[in-house]
Amino acid sequence: MAENETTRHTLSVLVQDVDGIISRVAQLFTRRGYSLISLVSGRTEKSGINRLTVVVDADDVVIEQVTKQLNKLIEVLKVVRLEDAQAIARQIMLVKVSADASNRPQVVDAANIFRARIVDVAKESVVIEATGTSGKLRALLDVLEPFGVRELVMGGRIALARGPKTMAPGK
Repeated sequence: MAENETTRHTLSVLVQDVDGIISRVAQLFTRRGYSLISLVSGRTEKSGINRLTVVVDADDVVIEQVTKQLNKLIEVLKVVRLEDAQAIARQIMLVKVSADASNRPQVVDAANIFRARIVDVAKESVVIEATGTSGKLRALLDVLEPFGVRELVMGGRIALARGPKTMAPGK
């Protein structure tokens, strides 16, 4: 791969849990015109510290710049670039699918094949919850589309490095 080739990167960022930190991080990307794919914030095992999982389309030079800019923010404690092979990454999806008495068993079977869960059943539809890689979720959608997808929402990627090493500050 050429050094300036654009690819999708995942950054894991530990931040202090303070008002406005997500806005400041998002502004860092928008001010510079970087292609922000997703930004997910969640609590960590340590009170007062949140983990942001940032997915961005960029070349290696831009990723270096992004990392340096993030580290300049006072509330940022640590930034780690997660390589796909050394990380576990997942997304969540809720999808409402048309399903009546005639096709509900096939919709349920499709969900079961992908280890998804039926979380709501109505007379003419079901809501399915699925987690996994973006490829797995896309494959499930491909199977469900013939039944009729009524609504869909997908969360951004969350990720952790494989193995015993942690991002905890000072470790």
